[in-house]
Amino acid sequence: MQMPPGPDSMLVTARGIGQGRTVALFTVLGMTVGAAMVQLPLVALGVTSLLRASPHAFAALQWVGSAYLVWLGLRLIFTAPDARVQQDKSPIEPLAAAREGMIANLINPWPITFMVAFLPQFVDPHGSSVTLQLLVLGATQKITGVLVLGVYALASGSIGSWIMTRPRVRLWQQRIAGLFIVGLGFRMAFGGGASR
Repeated sequence: MQMPPGPDSMLVTARGIGQGRTVALFTVLGMTVGAAMVQLPLVALGVTSLLRASPHAFAALQWVGSAYLVWLGLRLIFTAPDARVQQDKSPIEPLAAAREGMIANLINPWPITFMVAFLPQFVDPHGSSVTLQLLVLGATQKITGVLVLGVYALASGSIGSWIMTRPRVRLWQQRIAGLFIVGLGFRMAFGGGASR
């Protein structure tokens, strides 16, 4: 789910091509670890409050989340890949790259919207602390983000420019990820994930 090309992967790839792997990796850390310090508490406290206020509203959130995943997957399948990344040759310090990565992730509504739609699908409202479950799930999502975006960062210096100049490769990567997300949305809606 982390693999489809988007603003984060495009920025990391641009940094890798134009600035090198170290700057790209610091950008990844800002997008994941830095942004998580803001996003995870917001998601965990917000969804926990919703569950306490109304179990029916929580169930509705799960159904809306499933529908949102299907919609996102269909968009990936039927949308052309993003415009080509421009190489940035201006120098940037690693900590500045991390700060910019964090800001880019926080001002993009997709990551937090996705977390609110996706993470509650895996929460057991009758299990242990919902807040703790959401924090663990969110941390897991951010760790996978480090791994996937880290691969983008490491690969962008060598194959990033090749991928960016080949829209068909990006298009098929996007379509496969879209099919996976649609399947996950249907599984959540009809496989018991949204009916607990």
